[in-house]
Amino acid sequence: MKLNRQIIIAIISMLAAGIAGAEARTRTVTFEPDTVRVLRNPLQGWVMYMGRTWDENFWTEKGYDSMKVDAGGTTVRVSDYASCAYMRTSWASFEPEEGKYIWNDPDSRLMKLIKSVNDRGLRVAFRIVIDGRDQGQNTPQYVFDAGAEGYYDPRNPGKNRSPYPDDPVFQEKYAKFFRAFAEYFDDPSKVEFIDAYSLGKWGESHSMIYKDNNNKGPVFEWVIDLATSSFKKVPMLIHYHRMLGDPADDGWGSVPEDAEKMIEKAIDLGFSLRHDAFGMHGYYQDWEKAMARKWNFRRPIIMEGGWITGAHHRYWRDPSGLYREGHAEDVRKGEYDASAEARVNMMDFRINDETRSWFEDAFPLVKSFVAHGGYRLYPARVTATDRARRGELVKVESEWRNMGWGYCPTNIPQWNQRYKMAVALIDKDGNPVKVTVEESSDLSKWLKEAPALYTTEIDLNGIKPGKYTWGVALVDVTNGNRPALEMAVAADRHVNGWLPAGGISIK
Repeated sequence: MKLNRQIIIAIISMLAAGIAGAEARTRTVTFEPDTVRVLRNPLQGWVMYMGRTWDENFWTEKGYDSMKVDAGGTTVRVSDYASCAYMRTSWASFEPEEGKYIWNDPDSRLMKLIKSVNDRGLRVAFRIVIDGRDQGQNTPQYVFDAGAEGYYDPRNPGKNRSPYPDDPVFQEKYAKFFRAFAEYFDDPSKVEFIDAYSLGKWGESHSMIYKDNNNKGPVFEWVIDLATSSFKKVPMLIHYHRMLGDPADDGWGSVPEDAEKMIEKAIDLGFSLRHDAFGMHGYYQDWEKAMARKWNFRRPIIMEGGWITGAHHRYWRDPSGLYREGHAEDVRKGEYDASAEARVNMMDFRINDETRSWFEDAFPLVKSFVAHGGYRLYPARVTATDRARRGELVKVESEWRNMGWGYCPTNIPQWNQRYKMAVALIDKDGNPVKVTVEESSDLSKWLKEAPALYTTEIDLNGIKPGKYTWGVALVDVTNGNRPALEMAVAADRHVNGWLPAGGISIK
């Protein structure tokens, strides 16, 4: 049977089209965001506080492993909702004697406490307090024995001595300690951040007492230079308090002329931001709000609430009139709303009653910040071919979204764009055989309501024929391009940190 020439041409054309279609076929995989799972990503999430006298047994002794929620019978572990644990303690507790650093003693109380945090998958954060007013003597006695001048707590004459921050002996001893501290703790795998300007009352950088008030500027320069020369990997924070470094004895007042300039000098050198008066309408005012707006998505903001539920710090006296006496949920809501306005990356569970209040009185807000606060990144869709030939150059398209009101601060100097989006070919055992980093991906620009789109070229040269799976992840380029940041997609969909996004057969 003979076929005429036109029919043969038609058949050949159909076969060619089929083959071409098979080779060029692409598939799109879409992903639904996970709004429930706690993501323990750096500089994102809840910060739980630890008391300065606590030991590693506080999890059970303080009820942190059996915290009631919604004032009901259900209990949860606080550590399951946190990304890091914040230790605000004294210089003396880390160096009781000159050169005797507690991190060299794994059996010390503080090191056991830190280990208990790291063992739960949490990082630690620090504020080292020097000033002893309203507290104990936070500076080691050896500093004064060496000749440092200082002052006593006005409420306790002759007790709780603190050094003048412009005293040369103090500066020499503190700089030696701080550099040793940084040499051990400048490890982002275990340490979240450090409040690196922790002079002044409560370590909050205000209400300073100098030998000479004209030394406010030189002391500031000394502190930030010491911090930036010591910590290279762990993020440093500075308090965007209007009275930063100021000798005003009430810790408040009109905005000094140099306030913004000082804070911005620290930011330019790599500091990120925190404020310790969220929810306090008499302290966190228009100037503070404007500072947050100015630096949104340029530097992460870490919050601390100002009011506590204890009777000596009465939140119901807030000038806003929004907080009812006996209704701790009101002040928790006030802190949450201020955090949303400032687009903070981290919120706080402070110790004891404050933590209980968040879980018993305001647990929906805890879950809401998990869902909407900080940054929550995920791929909305991935489009890739399902067939290719060895040696080909193929393209993978992806769309990424951020569900959070904050941002992923890959732009801070300590990170220096260490986190990137990557595409991998994964074998049948779940191992990546080829990883391609999308160098153009800048996660700090992935903002809510602004999808990020990429077309990544994958070179299949050297790949053995067989069946593979496409995978995407947010990797650490300083650690072998391994998956590093948790994505906001159901945990059970991941394979060794990679999110499978369709199969591919390579010939």
